[in-house]
Parts: sequence; C-alpha cells; structure tokens
Amino acid sequence: MNKLFKIFTAVLIALSLGTPSAFAKSDQGKESLVALGDSIPFGYNLSQKNNNPAKIAFPSLLADEADLRVRNLGVPGWQTQDLLTALETNQKFRQAVSHADYVTVNIGNNDFLDILRTANAESGGNPLLFRQLLAQKLSNSDVFANVADIIEEIRTLTDAPIVLYNIYNPFQVNDPLHQVADQFLPQINAAFAGIANAYSSGVLADAYSAFGDNQAQYVLPGDIHPTAAGQQVLAEIGLQALNANYVNN
Repeated sequence: MNKLFKIFTAVLIALSLGTPSAFAKSDQGKESLVALGDSIPFGYNLSQKNNNPAKIAFPSLLADEADLRVRNLGVPGWQTQDLLTALETNQKFRQAVSHADYVTVNIGNNDFLDILRTANAESGGNPLLFRQLLAQKLSNSDVFANVADIIEEIRTLTDAPIVLYNIYNPFQVNDPLHQVADQFLPQINAAFAGIANAYSSGVLADAYSAFGDNQAQYVLPGDIHPTAAGQQVLAEIGLQALNANYVNN
C-alpha cells in the first residue's frame, strides 16, 4: 500500500510540473490491478467494434496513473450472478484475482436496469404502480446478496484492497427515468456502501455522487455508458479510494 500512496503523490507532482512520471518501469515489475464487472469497466461504445476492453476505460486510466499492470475482465451485459459464478467456477477469473495487488468491482448496473425495465413494462404506463413495482422488485432482488457474495469470494482468493463502485444515474436529466433513478439509487448505493464497509480492505468509489446530474458530460448521448470524460472521473475516484484505503490502514 505504501508503494501506491507514494506513486499517487508523485504522479500528482509530476502532472503539476508538466513532466512525465519518474516511476515508469517494465510491466513485469509493476503491481497488478484486476478490474471485474460489466460493460462499464469494459469501456463499451468507446470504440467502434467493442471487440476488446477500451484503452480509455477507467481500469486502464487508473492503472496508467498509478503505474500498475491492468487485467480488464469486464464483460458487457453481465449481472451480479454472472460475475459471482465466474469467480466461483472460472479458473481465468480465479487465478487473475488470486494474483492481483488491487481489485476493482463495478457490477449491479444491469441488474438495476433489468428490474427498472421489467417494472416499467408491467406498470402499463401507470407512474405510481411503476414505482411500487420497482420498489417491490428491488426488495426481492438477489443483487445485494450477490454483491456481498462477490466481495466475499474475492476475499477468499486475495487480501488485496477491493474498490467497489456504486451505481451512477445513467439517464440524461431530461429523461423521465432520471428522476425515478434518483429516487431509488441512494437506497441501493447505501447498501453497496454497507457491503464495502463489511469487508477488510474494501472501500467504496462513489460514482453516483461523482456523476451527479452531469450526464450530458459523463454519459454518451442516447446511451447509458460513460463518455471518455466519465471514464476519467471513474478512474479518479477509484484512485482516490485506493489512496484512502492506504491512509486509513
């Protein structure tokens, strides 16, 4: 942890002076960051083909700033159960995590969107019924238990610091769903914070507050995924979370 804190400080100094970081080294000698999750860490729609994780997605940006090797295992479309199953049964995921020095987790976004779409369809356009169904489906969802199990499974594989990202509002301010999401996301993200706090060396990266109502800048138009600027924000709060973890431990 001491190494990351020193690197973080040196990077800030180097950037303020307009000079390159003095901590560049071969990839083989660097500590490693493993990024787990869905299309957000993958960097979906930041490139035309979406064949591979984007180099301007937050895991690569965070790794570049902290001089880490990155293994981006984000999978577009994944929900919490998909990641949990991979961590329990997929040797690629298990081995990557077991060798990680730092781990980021960004998952649950698709669970929320799936629940929201289902409640909207079942409500028949009735706003009150929509909110009632959404609240009911969230309370009956396995998403929180799955996230807790994900963190617990990671902890069985490594004692590396874990940064758990919460869920930002993916809807533009002029979208009626923006207000709906703002009604429910604080409760959802409070549960995420509780999960992060329950595990040693687990900290929360508050994407919800970082994005705020700046979707026009941070979310792709007609999309729910971060822009390049949004990915940079996610990298910054991830690095801050790792640094806070070092300071507090």
